[in-house]
Parts: sequence; structure tokens; C-alpha cells
Amino acid sequence: MRQHIRTSHLRVSAACVAAAAIAAVAPAVVASPAHAEEGEPSLVISSLPRTSPKPGEVYDKSVVITNKGTAAADGVTFRVRLTRGLDFPEEVKGCTYSTIQDQVRQALCELDTVIEPGASVETPVRFKALPNALMEAVQYGTSATGEEPGEGFSDSHRRLTLTADSSADLAAVGEDTEALAGNSQSITVRLRNDGPGWIQNQESDDQTALMVRIPKDTVATEVPKECAPFGIDGPNAPGGTPGKSTYVCWPADYTMDVGEELLFTFMLSIDDDARTTTGWVKATSAYNIHPFFDKNPANDKDTIRVAIPTDNEEDPTTGGSSTGGGSTDGGSTTGGGNHHEGQSTGGSGGGTGSTGSTSAGTSTGGSSTTGTVDGNLASTGSDGTPLIAAAAAATVALGGGLVLAVRRRHATAKSS
Repeated sequence: MRQHIRTSHLRVSAACVAAAAIAAVAPAVVASPAHAEEGEPSLVISSLPRTSPKPGEVYDKSVVITNKGTAAADGVTFRVRLTRGLDFPEEVKGCTYSTIQDQVRQALCELDTVIEPGASVETPVRFKALPNALMEAVQYGTSATGEEPGEGFSDSHRRLTLTADSSADLAAVGEDTEALAGNSQSITVRLRNDGPGWIQNQESDDQTALMVRIPKDTVATEVPKECAPFGIDGPNAPGGTPGKSTYVCWPADYTMDVGEELLFTFMLSIDDDARTTTGWVKATSAYNIHPFFDKNPANDKDTIRVAIPTDNEEDPTTGGSSTGGGSTDGGSTTGGGNHHEGQSTGGSGGGTGSTGSTSAGTSTGGSSTTGTVDGNLASTGSDGTPLIAAAAAATVALGGGLVLAVRRRHATAKSS
């Protein structure tokens, strides 16, 4: 059974992101139907059926718009937003397409129709799953009066979440370095998304994470703020808290694009009598649950190794070198092939840059596309505007503490 303590960290942060992300990272809150005053329309729409499309498949369903008010709705503005793994199949006359925050694709369609009290009309909602589709959301509808809807949800403006029939391969990358007993040494560990799906958990606070076990006979004196101590089954202290044996680190915006790599740098204090020592890293979730979408466990775990020479061994400050990315123990490489080519590290840093700074990664989105018209009604289907429109803008870090280094790197994007 999970401890209640977990709600004080990840759940709070995820809630803050959700508020800024037009409710796309948290379950939609459905308001009660608006009370129709005399002489006003009151539009409601039916719900779209759930789906689990394969990349490349097109979803084509219709919703029914019914006027339960006491006056006609003369014209309806119908809006569809799609997260970045979805797109519109084609552009439709009467619809305007755009990409808003967090790579959300939007179609704003003017339906040239009059809906009398008690009458109903249908309009299609069309979208396709892209190669990077995985955990997605579709926001669709209008307002009670037929004007453009706001950012919340109601009986006239709904949200559909879906999981594409695809996967995302998380890879953990450790560190192999050298240090002298009694000194300090930095280590940089990595979490990478090898795709094909992008990752953004919109339904749970159990976010994608990298678990880090600090090597024996060392103490973590400086910890990234995105890394929280791990207790029995979840985070149990603010991010950046030093001196613990195990941490979980996650993306500050809870998102990982395909090819994106997150770097977390810790500063370790080496015990005076320490000998060569090891720890490990593991691709998992913030509550140490293996992500359902990761079908390749071979690269989920890797080693952290700190080689500490004795009096009869070479001083690492004057000779020898170490390799980064993966780790070795006794001459054999571990990690299930999760090392980067050409990536080498020195004794101090994990190999791809200096410590002491933080920079957020960038992500790439699709382009806008399509929609369709059915009679006087526009059917939408274009480049998805996630219901998560502002998620990236609402990055919330857990707790305080020193961020030694957290950096993102994107691999060269693969063509769809």
C-alpha cells in the first residue's frame, strides 16, 4: 500500500502543472449543465467513444450537438485541440488551424447552422495518430451559447484521453569514473526516451523517473532539485535533499520527447577509507512502478562505478581515463546497450558538459493540418492542439535544494 506522503510532493506539482495546462495533465472536471435562462440557448454535446489507435490510423466519429435551451443558437463555433502525437487528416473549409502552447494543435471551426430549441445536429471529429503517438488527449466542443469555449470543461465542451497502440523505450545510463578516497567527485546519470512514442502522463502523478542508488561509502552532498529521496514506495522528502541513499529524478515538466535525454548530476563525498564502489540507476516511475508502455526491459538498468585506487594503483589525477554513458565492473560493460557513441567522460563530470548549471530542453512539435465539412458542419482533423496547452509553461519543481546540473539533449529527430 502506498504511503500518504507521496501526495505532498509529486501530486502537488502535477496538480500545478495541470492547472496551467488547460486540465490536460489531470482528469477533466465536468461542470453541471448551465441553467438556461429564458430566451437563451443551452447547447450540450455527446461524448466521443474511446479508442486506442495505431500510429497512422484515422479516427472518424461524430458528436451530436443538442439545444436544451429556450432560444435558437444561430451559428456554432466548434473547437478541437489535439496533443502532439495526434494531427488533423486534412484542412477543412470554415476551420482555422494553429499550434498553441506545448505543441497543441487546434482547429477552430465555424458551423453555419441554426439549432432551434430541442433540435440536434451532428458534426464530425477527425484526427490521426502520428508515429510518436502514445498518451494523448482530445478536447472538443463549444460553449452553452455556441460561442468559442473557454478552458474548462462542461456538457458542451469535453475531453477524451486515449492511449495509442504503441510504446516508448526508456533507457537508463550510469557513470564510470575515478576518484581519490577522502575527495569529492561528481557523477552524471541519464534517462533517455528511445521512442517511438513521446511521454506525458496525463492521468496520474506516477511520473516517468530515473531511480538512482548512491554508491556505498559515498554521500550525496549536492543533489538536483528534480531528484527527491525515495522511501519505501515513493518520494518522501523535497527534491534536492542531500545525504540519502536512493533518489528518484523526473522531468521538470513531466514530458519526454522521442530522443530526449535528461541529465542529473550529483556531487559525492568519498569516505576516507573507501575502496572502488558501485551504485546503479533504473528507468522506472516516481513510485518505482515499471511503466506499462516500456516493452524493452533490457536497457532499464545501468551501473554507477567509482574507481578508487589504493597506494599501489595509479593516481587518477595523473593518469588513466574513464568512459561515460554506461558503466563497467570488472571489465564488462553493463546497461543493455544504452550508451551514446562518442560520449566520453572525465573523472569529474559524466562526460557531456560542466556541472553547476541547469537548462531546460527543447522539444519539437508537428505542424498544423486539417479538418472536414459535412454539409454546413465542419469536421475537424488537423495537427493536434493538446489539452495540455500550457503544461510546459507551468513547470513546478519539487521542494528546494541545490541543482547541480540537469540538462536535456535531443537526438537527431527521426523522420516519420
